[in-house]
Amino acid sequence: MKRILTGVALATTAALVSATPALAAAPKNPVAAVKKQLAPGKGVKFTERTTLSDGRLRQVFVRRTGALQFGKSGVAASDITGKINIKASDLEGMGDGETGTLLKALTVPERTIRVGTTSYLSGNLWSALLPEDKPWYKMPKGLTGGFTGTYGQPINVAEPVTLAALLKRSKATGSGYAGKTRVADLWKVSPWLRSSWMDKPSAKAMKASISWKLTVDKAGRPTRLVTTYPLSVPGLGKTGSISVDTRYTGWGGKVTVKAPPADQVTTTFENGEDDISSLELPIGSLAG
Repeated sequence: MKRILTGVALATTAALVSATPALAAAPKNPVAAVKKQLAPGKGVKFTERTTLSDGRLRQVFVRRTGALQFGKSGVAASDITGKINIKASDLEGMGDGETGTLLKALTVPERTIRVGTTSYLSGNLWSALLPEDKPWYKMPKGLTGGFTGTYGQPINVAEPVTLAALLKRSKATGSGYAGKTRVADLWKVSPWLRSSWMDKPSAKAMKASISWKLTVDKAGRPTRLVTTYPLSVPGLGKTGSISVDTRYTGWGGKVTVKAPPADQVTTTFENGEDDISSLELPIGSLAG
C-alpha cells in the first residue's frame, strides 16, 4: 500500500510539474536590437494616435503616419504626415479674418520632410501662409514633425541613447519595459524631442513626468510605445492628460526620403515674413 501511495504521489507531482507553465523569458534589450537596424537606406514605419483626456471627455486629437530613414548612428531623414482630428464645420464661429483662415488651414493634413536637420513643411497652417506656387516652407534646424509634431510621440525609439537612458529606470514586463522619466531628463538626452516641440517647456512643465510602456518583439525591436503626460506640458489645459500610442512596423526595410523639388520651396511666407513665433492660435479651444 505504501508503495502504491508513493507511486500515486510521484505521478501527481509529475503531472503538476508538467502542467505548470514555463516562466516567460525576459524581453530582449531594445537598445542592441535598434542599433542593429541602423544602416543607411534602411528604416522603420509608424502609425500613431494622440488622445486627450480631461477626466470627463476622452478624444483623439491628432493622427500621424510616417517613416524614419536611418544613417549609421540614428535617424538621417524622416517623412511624417499629421492630421488634427477636426473638420471645418467644427470651427464655425471660432474666428474670422486672418485667425479664421489659419484655423481653417488646421483641418488640412500636414506633411514634414526632414533631411539631416533641415525640415520642409507643407499643408496645415503652412498652406495659409505660403504662396500658391511654393507649397513647401524650408526651415533649417527645423521641426521633426511640423506643427502637429508638437503633439506627437515625445520619445523616439530609434535613438539608442534615449532608449538606454529610459531603460536605466525601468522594469521589465511580460512583453517589454515600462517606466517614468521627467520631461527635463528626456529633453536633455533626446535631440529628436528638442527638435519636435515648437517651444521649450516651461520650468514647471520640465518637472512633469512622462509615463511610458514599450512593447518589443522576440528580437527586441520596438513594436508599440505608449506615453502619457499632463496636458499642461504642451499647453493644452491645466488638468488632464495626453496619451500617444505609436505602432512600429517594417524594421530594417528600405526607406528613401528626399527633399521636395527646389522650385516648390520657399524660405519666406506670402507676406514676406519668415517668423512663425508671432502667430497666436487658439489651440486650447480645439483640444477642448
